[in-house]
Amino acid sequence: MQSKYKVGLMRLNLWAAALLLILLAYLAEPLSSALLLVLASVWLMVTASLLELSYRRPPTVPWQLLPSLLLAGLLLVEPERHALWLWVWPALLMLPQPGWVLALSCGLAGLTWWRLADLLGIEQTLFSGLVLLPLMLLGLARNRYLLPSRAGARQRMRLVPGLPLWSSQQLSADLRRERARCRREGVHGELMLLRMPRGKFWPMAQELCRLTHDFENCYRLDHRTLATLLLSRNDGQAKARRQALLKGLRPNAEVRFVALDQVSTLDDLTRHFAHHQPQPQPQPPTERPNG
Repeated sequence: MQSKYKVGLMRLNLWAAALLLILLAYLAEPLSSALLLVLASVWLMVTASLLELSYRRPPTVPWQLLPSLLLAGLLLVEPERHALWLWVWPALLMLPQPGWVLALSCGLAGLTWWRLADLLGIEQTLFSGLVLLPLMLLGLARNRYLLPSRAGARQRMRLVPGLPLWSSQQLSADLRRERARCRREGVHGELMLLRMPRGKFWPMAQELCRLTHDFENCYRLDHRTLATLLLSRNDGQAKARRQALLKGLRPNAEVRFVALDQVSTLDDLTRHFAHHQPQPQPQPPTERPNG
């Protein structure tokens, strides 16, 4: 099954769950519970809308923190009506999230379980705790099991569906291949670097991808730096290509062109570019006098 069909089915499920929560919010009597259910439905709808555009989600904001807070709010505000929602905690622990969010979710799960003690009684509280704890451990185990695949997905080569924008890992591999190609075929290759404010990164990335040829890839080095590999037959064609790109981009950004044979390592090049320093050129070995 292709990924686009999986995304469509996942989006349909999220929209169905959002509509169900809206119905529950309509039937809820306390205003606080209705508000929490509406917020949860909005979270599901936004998640469904951005399912293929996850690159727009700020990586520093733990997106999965919101459902944990909403679930805890429902169980704390109106426990007698939403007691069954206690069993949602193991499913939430399986979602991709930072370690501290996992710890917070476990703490909220324990707090809401203890909050239901007066409602359930001693025997049912202990029994529910003995069942909930293994389920949460299974959720945590599943989360840890999926960590390698998630790490690979975060470092996937193509970053944005539909755009030839690739990761810095792919650029490292492409640099070695294109340097060898330039030496073998005698073509001119250079690396174009652009550094801009964060708010202009994605519009500039889309424009750069639009202006490059089909055989030219663009790369995201960090949250402010873009790069692209330019191949030309000779220096004259390379100069014309640079001028055409600068004219089309009209970049409000720092721009640098570096010949491929002058690129030592990508990390050093990115670091010097970020600090407005020229890349140190390799020094030829000095000859020792005989004798």
